Amino acid sequence: MPVILTFAEQRDGKLRRASLEVVSEARRLASALGATVSTDLVGPASEALAGELAAYGADEVRVFDDAAFAGYATEAHARALAQAVADTKASVVLVPFTSMGKDLAPRVAAKAGAGLASDCVALEAKGGRLAARRPTYAGKAYATVEWAGEPQMATLRPNVFPLGTPDASRKPTVVKGSVDARARARVTAVKATAQGKVQLTEAQTIVSGGRGIKGPEHFHLVEELADAMGAAVGASRAVVDAGWVDHQMQVGQTGKTVSPTLYVACGISGAIQHLAGMSSSKYIVAVNKDPDAPIFKVANYGILGDVFEVLPKLAEAARAHFASRG
Repeated sequence: MPVILTFAEQRDGKLRRASLEVVSEARRLASALGATVSTDLVGPASEALAGELAAYGADEVRVFDDAAFAGYATEAHARALAQAVADTKASVVLVPFTSMGKDLAPRVAAKAGAGLASDCVALEAKGGRLAARRPTYAGKAYATVEWAGEPQMATLRPNVFPLGTPDASRKPTVVKGSVDARARARVTAVKATAQGKVQLTEAQTIVSGGRGIKGPEHFHLVEELADAMGAAVGASRAVVDAGWVDHQMQVGQTGKTVSPTLYVACGISGAIQHLAGMSSSKYIVAVNKDPDAPIFKVANYGILGDVFEVLPKLAEAARAHFASRG
């Protein structure tokens, strides 16, 4: 029986949402391909997470829990996933298109001799094979690609593929994997800067600020609206290059690719480089005083007005709305 193998990324002992989305998509494809779903889980004490992966569709969880996997190391993690590909003889390999996945997937593809379709936004089973839809030319067009051989390997954009309905009654087969966990480079410490209450790439709502905010002293307007909405905070490249906010908040072609349910662009003109990172958002709201701003061409809703007047009113309305809901 064919095997679909996924990679489950964890952080601080918890599974990333993108990992559960990939398992959910694998379960959907398994029904169409007559396949089973195996998940590669790398990290210490990770067996405790096997039940959660099973609930979202994994039939088997291959655990590599050597203490050396406590921190992400490209060589060792790639070796573990490549070993899982070989052991399962997987016909399909799915990896989240996260920072880790972007680094890991190409290395594993090279080891496994696999074709890799990156940043996929849709997968479809056709005649026992897969077809993937992915953006090209910075999101200006989409291409449908197919694989000539196996394994068929793809990275999946977070927040695009829906989570399945968890079934706690599902129990996985847990297989202990063993691989050389040594690496020439290792993580000795992690110094993370605060990202607010919500992880940008996993947020369902994002409020981003652009050059129209006019200066770092006004960026609090974006942050206050995000706080009122329970949203993550993003920024355009112009804002990051000007040093107003940290690079980790940048959305766009040279920043992070996001696909929230709601994206609020405040004072962002809508350059193609920025659209490449957020155009797959389900709903886009633009706030800009320039009626000819390109952002209005992709926005579902547009507010033509000064951000200094509009954002405080939106924040006030958001606070009132959520307060009324208890």
